[in-house]
Amino acid sequence: MHEMSLAEGVRGIVEDAARAHGGRRISAVVLEIGELAAVEVEALTFCLEVVLRGSVAEGARIDIEATPGTGWCMQCAATVPVAALYDACPQCGSYQVQPTGGTEMRVKAVELE
Repeated sequence: MHEMSLAEGVRGIVEDAARAHGGRRISAVVLEIGELAAVEVEALTFCLEVVLRGSVAEGARIDIEATPGTGWCMQCAATVPVAALYDACPQCGSYQVQPTGGTEMRVKAVELE
């Protein structure tokens, strides 16, 4: 389950943010997760609860913002919405769609007490 390693990475980021601001407690973490990022949100939320125990972010609210998937169709040269990797272009039906957005995951914001 790669969500555990993602959660550990998030813990490192929030602990660095807390240290940079005088070791203050983290009350909320905002994550931005693309629909094409291959992240199981429920599993990640569970893993975050586990890895944040005993840290400056223990009990912090976790807000997750989903970003839509987008792609560029090589056949019709259009930027199109993509619900899943390897979906066909909704305009021309081609499967030559290169993902251009919604594949990322990042810590968007950290709220300090």
